[in-house]
Amino acid sequence: MDMCAAEATASLLQVEETFSACLARIDALILKPLLQAEPSDQKGKENFKLFLLLNDLFQALWNLTEENYRILKQKCSTSESFCIQDIYTVWKGDLFLSLYIRYFVTFANYVVVHGFEHATKSKSEAWKDHKAVLKQFLTDFTSETSMSLALYTVLHKPIRDHIEQYILLLTKLQEVLKEGSEKTVVTSAIKEYVKLQSFISQVLDEACFTKSLWKSLGYKFTDMLCVPERRLLEDSKNLPISASTNRSDRILLFDDVLVLIQGNSFQSFDLKLVWVDENCREKSAPGMYGLRIITPEETFFLFAKDPQMKAVWQWKLNQAVRQALNGKRDFPLWGKTGEGTEPPSCRFFTYVFRLEGKFKSASYEGEWHWGKPHGKGTLKWRDGRNHVGDFKEGLEHGFGICLVPRQSEDRYDCYKCHWYEGKMRGYGICEYGNDMVYKGYFKDNVRQGFGILEKFSAEHPFKYTGQWENDKKNGYGVWEDKDRGERYIGTWLDDHKHGQGIVVTQSGVCYQRTFHADKMVGSGILLLEDDSVYEGNFTEDLTFVGKGKLSFANGFVLEGTFTNKSGQGLQMHGTLNTSNEQLDDRITKAQLGLEEFPVEKRWKGIYDQFLEFIHSGCKEETEESFTGFHIQTSKELRKSQEYLFCQRGTEDVSWKIEDILEDLVQHQGLESLQSYLEKALKSSLHPLGKLLKALAIAFQATYSGIGANRHLLTMAQEEVKYYAKKIWEFYQGLLHLALEQKGQLPAKCMDGDTSDQKACNVVLPLILPCFYPELFMLYMLYHEREDDLYCQGIMDLSLFPDIKLLEFLDVQKHLWPLKDLTLTTNQRQSLIKDKCFLSATECLQKLITTVDPREKLVILQKTYEEIESTVSRVVDKDYKLPMDDLLPLLMYVVSRAKIQHLGAEIHLIRDLMEPTNRGGLYDFLLTALESCYEHIRRIRLHQRENCHVTHSS
Repeated sequence: MDMCAAEATASLLQVEETFSACLARIDALILKPLLQAEPSDQKGKENFKLFLLLNDLFQALWNLTEENYRILKQKCSTSESFCIQDIYTVWKGDLFLSLYIRYFVTFANYVVVHGFEHATKSKSEAWKDHKAVLKQFLTDFTSETSMSLALYTVLHKPIRDHIEQYILLLTKLQEVLKEGSEKTVVTSAIKEYVKLQSFISQVLDEACFTKSLWKSLGYKFTDMLCVPERRLLEDSKNLPISASTNRSDRILLFDDVLVLIQGNSFQSFDLKLVWVDENCREKSAPGMYGLRIITPEETFFLFAKDPQMKAVWQWKLNQAVRQALNGKRDFPLWGKTGEGTEPPSCRFFTYVFRLEGKFKSASYEGEWHWGKPHGKGTLKWRDGRNHVGDFKEGLEHGFGICLVPRQSEDRYDCYKCHWYEGKMRGYGICEYGNDMVYKGYFKDNVRQGFGILEKFSAEHPFKYTGQWENDKKNGYGVWEDKDRGERYIGTWLDDHKHGQGIVVTQSGVCYQRTFHADKMVGSGILLLEDDSVYEGNFTEDLTFVGKGKLSFANGFVLEGTFTNKSGQGLQMHGTLNTSNEQLDDRITKAQLGLEEFPVEKRWKGIYDQFLEFIHSGCKEETEESFTGFHIQTSKELRKSQEYLFCQRGTEDVSWKIEDILEDLVQHQGLESLQSYLEKALKSSLHPLGKLLKALAIAFQATYSGIGANRHLLTMAQEEVKYYAKKIWEFYQGLLHLALEQKGQLPAKCMDGDTSDQKACNVVLPLILPCFYPELFMLYMLYHEREDDLYCQGIMDLSLFPDIKLLEFLDVQKHLWPLKDLTLTTNQRQSLIKDKCFLSATECLQKLITTVDPREKLVILQKTYEEIESTVSRVVDKDYKLPMDDLLPLLMYVVSRAKIQHLGAEIHLIRDLMEPTNRGGLYDFLLTALESCYEHIRRIRLHQRENCHVTHSS
């Protein structure tokens, strides 16, 4: 090996010495004179800059040759052993190849712009003086008589010959080397130099081909199309092909653009945004073989007369597109036909739309697929509009953020929304430039369905929660005027209160009227805070006018005509009836809105979105239609969309839609179903959880704050029950879809429960915590006066020591737990308090710690069991309490438990308990608790009446 390397080194040393001398002569006799002949015209100056770059690369190539020669000579002058690493052209092969490639690419650029022709026409004195010497020198290299052709030959032929010598020397070395790593290295180096030979040949052929084109074209085309780096790859004059609809006389394929020339004009298409489709059928050109060319704004066809011609153009187009996308040419430029991968159909690029359409003048930067924006991207218009988001087949599709400048002020409307085929559709958040924010659903670029519009500024703040149609408030909705301290609950038409409506004020006054275009019409009912009820006509400031009837809480009724003259106050002409008894609760606690707003017609916009999701087959993209109300900020909305597509979340349960449908099938048993629904309804990622969140927002908008009015209790109560029914229906819809996808039939209900019963038994206890604060507040307000009496009765009874209270309540003495009355020093048994039936009392106090009526009934049962257990211990045997014994004992426990709003608790349990519990033990115990509550109330009421009689006497 050492001998082989030594011989190769010696041969290479001689070659490098000769080549270096040649380069020195070229530098001295050609390059230096040309460098002194700097032109003055603009075209000449541009070419001269290119020549300077070519000279720099020539010098670098010369320096590399000199360095290689120096290293080889040093090796030969020493007695050190040789190895492959000593051959610089192998060891530093990449460096040699890179420099040669750069030199010949720049050389070809100079050829394309007719650089040598311009150089030899120089009028400088230095060039004229040197011309004769130069001619003599050039005859040593070429027989060309043309000075420009001679220069062209001199500056490339010696270098190409030198590469040929490298290959010959390395081939001889390869032949004598034994198999092993060194032979592999040399073989690899030979292959790269052979590729370099091919590359140089192709580069020069392309340059001459392109140069000929610029000669044949007119100045207009040349000035606009000719740039040094551009290469002509194919010309329809050489390889015939035609464009559809006679749109061009000539087709030129360059390495960066496709050009169609017709007459005196041309069109160019950036190859990075050109797609070639061979599978096309164009009826207008029978017998022709077509290629469909797709660009961002135009699609046209190229036709060849035979399949071979089509195949060549298709291959050349695809390779040109692929290399343009890579940002560099192949090495070598062209392989064999069929080699090289096809260009990707998905790309990333920036493009400015020119033609008429919604994107005219907009700049799009992002992902493309077959000529259309597809994937992530950004659109920017000159007027300041901006859209960042997802695109599909050329249109906004998926999540996107759109900024729209307001014309009258330097502010923007910001839409953070879902888009479908170019239009806003589904859930979105719009932050308007006028301090208003809309959170809700869109369709065809307008607000449609359920949505919330809120104004946060100090001037006229408001909040609307309800139905939208065609960008206007239409249908059922709730409006809160924060300036006036009022809430309107009712129907709307074209942004106006229209139809039946309820108004609740901050002061507790509540009225129901008919509205027409925001104006009250006809008579209505006005419920005042002092339990007075007015039926008739009245103004917006609640002044009685015209015919009306005013019923006072004490039963007096004033009926007639009311007037309100300036300075004279309210006047009335009519009759006062004092013979009636106190007004019935049905009047003072009248429930509004039940007939006017049927529960099934409220919040249709929320249910419709979910129905659309189920009917679509629960596709992931339609899930976005009702995504959002579990989210408070736009930032969270973006994260939510990332979760939909990437499945990144903090929850340990996967809520992918395919997993959801699979789990539904696996959890059909009652216990398993309850556990599954509990997790689903608590999750902000499960469709049922999202639905529940939207319903909770609608409920709070209606009944919290100003809306906490006792006249709305039944409306709220039936709404919560209806929520449970709809959630059960939607669960059934999801289950049927899941079973259908598995080819199974839904199981028949074996327990005989109806859908309403299932909703009440299974769903209602799970969703009640979401609505309990507002709902229980309504119960407390409705039963406020009864609970006040009850609380006063409890306060009176709390003054009794245990023995006195047991005696007062007529508890039989043999049931008194006297052993529980532990005495301390100086303490009398008759004065001890809060010791008897302590375990039962503590158990009953837990009633307020839970929201589920079922759990409250279980607590009541345990309280009963604790009372019975204590009595059994006292009488020293199992003792089943008869009703006569139970009531006094339960009343004792209730009085000691001191539950503040027991009336509200009892009625909530009664209204929301499962129908299956009616008539059973739970019903019996609840009735007993009601009797205790009423008895304690009557105790206080009798005391109040007796006190009133005493004072009267």
